[in-house]
Amino acid sequence: RRSVGYVGFSDGWQDLMDNFQLDWEFKKAEDGNVALIGEIDLSAGMELTLGVGFGRTRHSASAHLLQAFATSFADQREKYVSQWRRARADVDLSTHTNDGGSMARLSQCLLLAHEDKTFQGAFVASLSIPWGDTKDDDERGGYHLVWTRDMVQTATALLACGQTESPLRALIWLACVQAADGGLPQNSSIGGEAYWKGIQLDEVAVPILLAWRLQQADALRQFNPWSLVSRAAHYLILHGPVTAQARWEENSGYSPSTLATIIASVVCAAEFARGGKDDRAVEFLLDYADWLAVHLEEWTVTGRGELVPGKPRHYVRITPVDPNQAAASPDPDQAELFVANGGGKHPARNIVSGDFLQLVRLGVRAADDPLIVDSLAVIDQVLKRDLPQGPCWRRYNHDGYGEKSDGSAYDGTGEGHCWPILTGERGHYELAAGRDPMPFIKAMEQFANAGGMLSEQLWDADDLPARKLKFGGPTGSAMPLCWAHAEYISLVRSYKDGVCFDRIEPVYRRYAKGRTGNKVEMWTLAHQPQRIAPGKALRIKTKKTATIHWSIDE
Repeated sequence: RRSVGYVGFSDGWQDLMDNFQLDWEFKKAEDGNVALIGEIDLSAGMELTLGVGFGRTRHSASAHLLQAFATSFADQREKYVSQWRRARADVDLSTHTNDGGSMARLSQCLLLAHEDKTFQGAFVASLSIPWGDTKDDDERGGYHLVWTRDMVQTATALLACGQTESPLRALIWLACVQAADGGLPQNSSIGGEAYWKGIQLDEVAVPILLAWRLQQADALRQFNPWSLVSRAAHYLILHGPVTAQARWEENSGYSPSTLATIIASVVCAAEFARGGKDDRAVEFLLDYADWLAVHLEEWTVTGRGELVPGKPRHYVRITPVDPNQAAASPDPDQAELFVANGGGKHPARNIVSGDFLQLVRLGVRAADDPLIVDSLAVIDQVLKRDLPQGPCWRRYNHDGYGEKSDGSAYDGTGEGHCWPILTGERGHYELAAGRDPMPFIKAMEQFANAGGMLSEQLWDADDLPARKLKFGGPTGSAMPLCWAHAEYISLVRSYKDGVCFDRIEPVYRRYAKGRTGNKVEMWTLAHQPQRIAPGKALRIKTKKTATIHWSIDE
């Protein structure tokens, strides 16, 4: 018999050790801790396998240990190695980075680490807590949740690496969370329970885009996404185009980025219907997408912008409309917008963001569209900051989500700073415009901290040493942020392919290239236009069969 060492002892292990019928004794170590000494009979030979099991209870620890011993060491080792190999990217992105692929590899592993290991397919937004030095671990209502938009960004980036297993699990997880009417919660726990109760139409739409991308990669396996796709499209048509919240969570109205996402998703739904040989559904869905695409500028473009001399016509951040006022008419020139987080009230025509770039990224508008080009000039003058690592942009003017000007933590009010995500989005635009995205790839690599982590926001003001805030360095916001790392991977893959990885080709052909118009105007209980263009048919869509009264006597 030979002593093989000691391990920490806690109450309840005596019974466990007795179950193994080995010779154990408990001794007090020099540091005062109780130690467990074990002796093993080596008369049968000098070769042995030592196993250690951990658990919250005696049963849990012993079950884990015996389950492990039930499989040979060779098989355990092979499983361990194969799981690590599974994380390797099947697509080599290294030659299209500035750092030899280091950050791309780290980003992929980081995204995989954010998938829950019990509720597989559930990717949280971040394992961090923004401004965590002012909060505690009870701060659940944020980044530890599953946000559909962030999760689809993560799954798409993993697809860009050549991964298919995790993205498919994510899609199936979303299908199980989706409500019977096609809606999806603003965010959820990893177990699928809705947490916040907001409605964001882009989050209802993006699972359709993920399903389409998985189909293009021939990665749906035995999963048929039509139920998910058709229910989501049903919800979008009956509840759009006004979203109760746009992608920054804060305002309702006509959002360029949300509309771009809805248009692309409805076209993808039509493609699924085409594959199912349902011609009637194809026509119905495309009529709706065409109607949205034709009205984009009417709903989201001002002709009276005052931010940049000579550029009065540009996309606004959002045209505010109460989704409960179905008969309201959008007016980007006259509407007033309440900016969240203490941002104040301003004319909507003078609040801008880069959200309209989603129109180019998804293929709804061409990169050289004059309105896109003019809108870029406006956001570059209003939102762009030249940091030591490269250019970066704020979300929108008067943003209050970030540290205060003195560097103290965000507490409901503050000042929004630059987001690395937006540098990646601009890189996608530059690629779509036929220019080199490498400066934006390089900037994102240099935005990362010493551990390779990208933060939600970067400090874009003078150094504040007392607050540990450095010009171009991370703020106290979320870090790492999965969305930022996903954006980086997608940009690198787009550079490798020579085209935006996110671009939906049927959308690009139909609108950016074909400039398809609409034949039909749309009316729903949620969106009741007061007039239509001459020569257009009116389609009335209701959830149930209805009797329509049509009069011409006003």
